[in-house]
Amino acid sequence: MNQNKLFNRTRWQLAISYAAVMGLILSLLGFGVYKAIAHAHWVAIDRELESVAGTLHDSLELKLQQPGRLEPIVNELLPNLRLMGVKGIKEQLPSRHILSAINQGYYYIRLFDYSGKLIATAGAYPKELPAEFNSQYWQTITDNKGNVYHQISVELHTQTQQDWGYFQVGRSLQDFNDYLSTVKWVLKLGLPTALILIGFSSWLLAGLAMKPIYSSYRQIQQFTADAAHELRTPLAASQATVESALLMPQLDEKEAREILRTVERQNRRLTQLVADLLLLARMDNQVIRDRPQLCCLNDLVSDLVEELAALAIASKVALTSEMRVQQQLNVVGNSDQLYRLVANLIVNAIQYTPAGGKVTVILDCNHIEAIVQVQDTGIGIAAADLERIFDRFYRVNSDRSRHTGGSGLGLAIAQTIARAHRGSLSASSELGQGATFLLRLPL
Repeated sequence: MNQNKLFNRTRWQLAISYAAVMGLILSLLGFGVYKAIAHAHWVAIDRELESVAGTLHDSLELKLQQPGRLEPIVNELLPNLRLMGVKGIKEQLPSRHILSAINQGYYYIRLFDYSGKLIATAGAYPKELPAEFNSQYWQTITDNKGNVYHQISVELHTQTQQDWGYFQVGRSLQDFNDYLSTVKWVLKLGLPTALILIGFSSWLLAGLAMKPIYSSYRQIQQFTADAAHELRTPLAASQATVESALLMPQLDEKEAREILRTVERQNRRLTQLVADLLLLARMDNQVIRDRPQLCCLNDLVSDLVEELAALAIASKVALTSEMRVQQQLNVVGNSDQLYRLVANLIVNAIQYTPAGGKVTVILDCNHIEAIVQVQDTGIGIAAADLERIFDRFYRVNSDRSRHTGGSGLGLAIAQTIARAHRGSLSASSELGQGATFLLRLPL
């Protein structure tokens, strides 16, 4: 198949198309997975910040007494509290704190008075962070070095519900960005690797998918070549006969009749060949099952042996039948086609059995099948030819069918009819020892 340019190009096109479609699907899937992971982590960060801010907010409001003023007890709540020029509280390290999240290294806290002035910071506060106040609930800001932070802002009130100022809790997004970068690299490396594997698999799968198509193509190609060859022979003979007649200055009645007989003989051969080809085409399309009926094989075999007795006598071959069953064997199918099937087998056996030989038609059955055997004592078939004798136009000897007037389609037609009736046809033989054709049909 790889040597055929058409199929090789089609195989490449199928593989590339499949890989491109799968690449697009995987790209969209990877993008969706990345967005889903990023969204899930972003939501987790928001919830974590809300939890930390809510807990500290509630704890701080219980300690605040005057607007814009931090009480000394706040040191117990916030680690690493640093004041920004506001007197009244000393900067010191806390002895304890209530939230371990603040000490994780990427959280910070900022306290603003109600005018927006920065009063104090706590936690891992980055010095490069802009000190401008923004009262938006959620904010994502960037420092001078390009580091990104996410923060939440809430209002603070005193114990007496006076406006104290604002409280911000933020965290660095460095770990979040690092994680997303890892995910990106996994997707960037995984997608090309997957595409390579998909491309290789596509090539193999395209080859497997095209094997039966290529096999059918080869059969059609061979069939077309054989049919053209078979049609060319009688056409060439008819053409030569007509041309030779035209070259004669005059024709008497005897010569004219001889020429007409030759043309008629070649025309009859052409007609039979075309009819066989049309029959095979119809059976390939299962037109054979248009008119199923009940067929009695006992009567069919008896009628054929009686009708072909004259042909057997002319060939000096003994034709007999052997009924190994007493009951009627009925099958469902097309009686005309079943008649032709068995007739082809018997005629084939008679034609290739030398004078003095014997052809026996045996009818038998088992529990589910009717069995028809056609045995002969003819020239036999070589083992190398047994696998191909049912191929269309195949001849064991290149001139055998021409000598007997056949087209090389008899056994192919028989095989096709058997398959159309859900049966099977097989052959066994040894060269010089005769042959046996075995037909099985479901009862």
